[in-house]
Order: sequence, then structure tokens, then C-alpha cells
Amino acid sequence: MNKNKGTLFLLPTPLAEGALENFLPRREFEIIETLDCFVVEELRTARRFLSAAGKKGHIDELELHELNEHTEAAQIASLLKLFEGGRNVGLLSEAGLPAVADPGAALVELCHRHGIPVVPIVGPSSLMMALMASGMNGQSFCFHGYLPAKTEARRKRLQELERNSARLSQSQIFIETPYRNDSMLADILSVCKGGTRLCIAVNISAEDEFIRTMSVEEWKKNRPEIGKRPCVFILYA
Repeated sequence: MNKNKGTLFLLPTPLAEGALENFLPRREFEIIETLDCFVVEELRTARRFLSAAGKKGHIDELELHELNEHTEAAQIASLLKLFEGGRNVGLLSEAGLPAVADPGAALVELCHRHGIPVVPIVGPSSLMMALMASGMNGQSFCFHGYLPAKTEARRKRLQELERNSARLSQSQIFIETPYRNDSMLADILSVCKGGTRLCIAVNISAEDEFIRTMSVEEWKKNRPEIGKRPCVFILYA
């Protein structure tokens, strides 16, 4: 480890609105209190979270650097200078765990290459919470992120995941851009076998949380309207 460098703290954020202490451990608030520099996915969301986490009235004193899917490699590399002189830095995702289905992973990888310690803090993961509640195989699973946006390619990918699940006895986890949730569900019900199990986990930890596992055939008879709410899908054939 480089003794002249600080530490990167991976700081989870809530998945839904509510009192932060219901979702995050005390240690995270203690760490945030010591930090004045953060790398964040979205500035407005980060300011709102940090204000609620104890920085209210001091937001303008903080150094915030944006890292999202549009950040270029050279910009990410320049973040190394933040750790000089032993300065510690916090990494925030827009929601949930940083660096999991999140562009912050690029900074974590960079820190490892340069001997900067990385410390993950406990927090909510929509993927793991959906898997926990699905009743599906929690010992063998695969997360695929976003599937293809175009209908034909997406349907082929869904059939491939269904075959993989049957062959490996493996839970297949994926997500979708919220405005395409209902299109994704329509494709699943269109191309997957009736006996394949599907978990739909919507707005996890919110007041309108909905998590249910049924067969594709059963979902066809009880199709929900997901809308633009965050959703995790899990297939198990």
C-alpha cells in the first residue's frame, strides 16, 4: 500500500426515500462526517443525500467530482490526485451500492492498480435483496446487467438466459431502464416457457415495494403494471 495515499470508502445510498438510519449503518455516518471529498454519480442526488447524512449547511464546503457513464478515461485517471497527502475520499452511487452495476467501478479498479486501500461499507443492494426474496437459487446465480434494447435481440437473449438457467440450475438476474420495464415484461411472457419461474421485484424498500415469484404462465394471468419504477427481474427455469 502507498502510505502517502488516502483510502477510498465505498458508501451505499438508499434505494428509496425514507429515514437514512433505516437503510444504512451508523459507521457510514461516522465516515461521512470525516470526509470533505466525494466522487459521485450524480451531483444533485449526492448533495441531497449528504445533506441528510449530516452535512447539511456544509455542502458548499465539500469537493464533489462527478463520475458517470459519460466520464472519459483521462478524467477518471485524474481522480488519483484526490488521494495525495493521505486524503480519504468517498464514492457514492445514485442509489444502492457503489461500483455494482455502477460506473464507480472504474475508480475502484484504478485505486487497486495504484495501491490505494478500498473499504466497502454495508448497505442496500437491490440485486441481492431481490434474490433473497425470490425463493430461487441463491448459491448459483448470474447478474447480466441490461439486456439488449432492441426487441428481437432482447428476446433472443432472454431465451439464451432461460436455457442457461435450465442447464446450470442458475438464477438469472437482470435489470432494465425504467421506461422499458413493461416492454421487458411483455417480451419475457412472450418468449419464455410457461413453467419458467419469474421474480419481479419493484421499488425495493419503498412503501409500494412489490416482490413476487410465479411461473410465466401464472404471470400471464396476473400481469402487473410496473411503469417507470426501479425493477429487478430474475428467471429460473
